[in-house]
Amino acid sequence: MSRLWARSLRGRVTIVAAAVAASVLIPAGVGSVIVAKSVIEAHVWEKTRDAAEQVAVESRGRDLPLGAAIPLPDPYVDLIQVVAPGGAVIGTSDAARNLPPLSDVWPTPDNRVISTTNCLPRQCIHLTAVRVSSAPNSNVVYAGRTTPGALDMPILETVVFTQIVVLMALAIWATWLVMGRALQPVGAMRAELDEVNASDLSRRVTQPPGDDEVAELARSVNGTLARMERSACQQRRFASDASHELRTPIAALRAQLESAQLYPEDTDFIALVDSALHDTDRLEAIVTDLLLLARIGSRVDVAKERVNLAALVRDELACRDDPLPVKLALDESVVVDGVRMQLARVLTNLLDNAQRHAENIVRVVVSREAGMAVVAVENDGVEIAPTDRESIFERFTRLDAARSRDAGGTGLGLAIARDVAVAHRGEIRVEDYRGGARFVLRLPAV
Repeated sequence: MSRLWARSLRGRVTIVAAAVAASVLIPAGVGSVIVAKSVIEAHVWEKTRDAAEQVAVESRGRDLPLGAAIPLPDPYVDLIQVVAPGGAVIGTSDAARNLPPLSDVWPTPDNRVISTTNCLPRQCIHLTAVRVSSAPNSNVVYAGRTTPGALDMPILETVVFTQIVVLMALAIWATWLVMGRALQPVGAMRAELDEVNASDLSRRVTQPPGDDEVAELARSVNGTLARMERSACQQRRFASDASHELRTPIAALRAQLESAQLYPEDTDFIALVDSALHDTDRLEAIVTDLLLLARIGSRVDVAKERVNLAALVRDELACRDDPLPVKLALDESVVVDGVRMQLARVLTNLLDNAQRHAENIVRVVVSREAGMAVVAVENDGVEIAPTDRESIFERFTRLDAARSRDAGGTGLGLAIARDVAVAHRGEIRVEDYRGGARFVLRLPAV
């Protein structure tokens, strides 16, 4: 049973609660018994001492007749004897009349008050012995009472032990009940997650009310399922689009090779090689972009460094031979933490897109806004409709106007730019720009 409980979080927490309760209640119970007994015993001896002192004062300076009756100063202390040197009882209370001397303890002149216990044939008593005077032949007064049951019998121990058992049982029961109720939503979530499969990621777990850890777990699980569903949908769409995009140059290349095989005498092999190389270059570009998309955000490219965006723009433009001029407005102080190769690829893709669609000029602006580094690439080409500003960042998506002017793009450039921006905790989007298009990349600035 203990092993079964140990395999359950509910059982483990209950066992820990029981151990904590025991470690607190048992020492507290033992301590309370010791303190209670000490208090009771101190109270008894205080009463017997007061009674003995009072009787000693009253009997001092006068001779008591043998067998004198001693009145009780305190009904709580009913056993009183006045004993002469040698052990003769010369005075006694009614309750102690037929008893032998209550104790053989004999106080000295230097220690005239002694509190002690003694067991007679029929009872045990708590008593105080007080020497009447410092004279050598002084009498001694014994005042005592039967030992209280709380000191003589395990009454306190039984009561405290019973309370400890009851409190521990309540703690165990309460912990078991509370943990069961707390973990009930977790069990429901587990059952619901068991029903989720790769072919249907639309299911969600039931979110319990409140803002506790279990509710946060449910929200995290649902968020993870939503991301997995989006990723699965993107993968399916990506696989479909990729197969289509790859099939087109492969089909064209195959058709040319088959035609050359069937009609070798009518084939211009130089033109055939040029066309085949063109299709091969397109295939290589698509595959390269697909591999880059797969690496973005993975641990392959986590080596980040400080990148000055103005210097990055100048370095990229120095390696290009663009047909249209590029105007610059660069803030030299804008720096980000990122993967330089990926950020350079974003800038290249944005510049390629701007050069394809610009009429006369392209403009690059680097600035800082509200703690964010901003890179804007503008062109004076056709404006992008608001309804198309999100779809153009999807993989293998090209607008009709772009298709008519595209000179061999893979359809992955803007998708790569968006994924790089997200991997760098930033964003990229199209903003309003009269007379052209404006792509803006925002990244956390250093």
